[in-house]
Amino acid sequence: MAKNILLLNGPNLNLLGSREPHIYGKTTLDNVVSSIRAVVEAAGGKFASFQSNHEGDLIDRIHQAKQDKVDLIVINPGGLTHTSVSLRDALSGVNIPFYEVHISNIHQREPFRHHSYLSPIAEGVICGFGTDGYRMAVEFALKH
Repeated sequence: MAKNILLLNGPNLNLLGSREPHIYGKTTLDNVVSSIRAVVEAAGGKFASFQSNHEGDLIDRIHQAKQDKVDLIVINPGGLTHTSVSLRDALSGVNIPFYEVHISNIHQREPFRHHSYLSPIAEGVICGFGTDGYRMAVEFALKH
């Protein structure tokens, strides 16, 4: 069955490729989106992507996902991972399965990054595999 997948990226992920490349690599967000689009469409699925530096915009897009009949969300919430109960509530509220992705290994970084408000309700969490983590999440989701 073809799946309708939404890729969400939170604050500062628009800076991929130039922001702290020693942590986040040199791949741009446009490159990530293009490669994930290709994977989803090759599997016969539908794909949409959204990035915002604003929590409310991400929440609105999550709400819209229910109306769009999205089957699965892959989200890199960026710094909102560690602070946003509202983002968690939005994901819970739409009842769409989601995978949480982090480019760096958040458990090797500053202690405040070790906690995620989203992980307890995520289908899975991938961190520390660079931008390949997005592909891993999508490929797993397409199989299950």
